[in-house]
Amino acid sequence: MNYGQMKPLSGKEVNYIADSVANEDMMIRMCAAASAVCTNAQLAGAISDHLRVHEQHMHMLVDALKQHQQLAPAQS
Repeated sequence: MNYGQMKPLSGKEVNYIADSVANEDMMIRMCAAASAVCTNAQLAGAISDHLRVHEQHMHMLVDALKQHQQLAPAQS
């Protein structure tokens, strides 16, 4: 998307994305912990797959914030 077409995020949108980042971080940590102690290889593999999905979500959220960073109003 062209930066000229994007509008700055509202405070509510930034808070929503921040909450989503925190939730994805928690899920990443929980999946990593569960996979580490899981004794069933098939289940551990499924948990690892979910871990990668949450990592992708985290990267997408952070990228969205980075794209809008240039549009954010300067704070004094």
